[in-house]
Amino acid sequence: MNYQQHTKLAGALAATLLLAACSSSPTGRQQVLLFSEQDMSQLGAQSFEQLKQQEKIYTDPKTNQYVQCVTDALTKKLSGNQAGKWEVVVFDSKQVNAFALPGGKIGVYTGLLDVAVNQDQLATVIGHEIGHVLAHHSNERLSRSQLANIGMQISSMAISGTEYHDAAMAGLGLGVQYGVLMPYGRAQESESDIIGLQLMAEAGFNPNESVSLWKNMARASGGSQPPELLSTHPSHSTRIDDLRAEITRLPNTPASKPNCTL
Repeated sequence: MNYQQHTKLAGALAATLLLAACSSSPTGRQQVLLFSEQDMSQLGAQSFEQLKQQEKIYTDPKTNQYVQCVTDALTKKLSGNQAGKWEVVVFDSKQVNAFALPGGKIGVYTGLLDVAVNQDQLATVIGHEIGHVLAHHSNERLSRSQLANIGMQISSMAISGTEYHDAAMAGLGLGVQYGVLMPYGRAQESESDIIGLQLMAEAGFNPNESVSLWKNMARASGGSQPPELLSTHPSHSTRIDDLRAEITRLPNTPASKPNCTL
């Protein structure tokens, strides 16, 4: 088979996979998802176990109870495969960060608690991270990467005459360490903001505190954030404007407010 034939074959294979894996996110954005929920849950669990071994875990009972309380209030509003108690670990680090992984895993760094100063602001961040899981953003990122790998591997093998089947299987493999922790793009970040805002409001948290949270984030960054076009995250001002607009669309029937204290 010559190079041109292999190139056409790569395109046909990619098109077939795209058609088979086409899906829509919770906000209606088109996605390509090549992996099953079971695949992603296993990958998330493996990555989480490795992080727990490598990072220092914060064992203060009061802090852990507080973070668990906020998380439980949010996850109680989930349904389907995402329903149930999520595993939450607090990591002892100055990082102002948190994450959620497929399979019901959440990590919160103690540095975040200096910026998210109340339960509503912490719910903003955790709800946002849960939004990434609900919208299958890890699956989407891995799927894009694997589709690109298929094309490159098939093209490189055209000279040697190797069958395309092996390249396709390799391209769809899960051999990517910490694959679910790859950075998200701006569209995914904005989508998670919306999903997280809706979730925190449904759980009874004050959605207006999401604006306060990102103002705190802006101050904590000390103005060091790169310009929006050079970053995978929306700028703080864009994020705040989008949140304010979304808040006006939320239902006017507030839920019972959680009582999580530190």
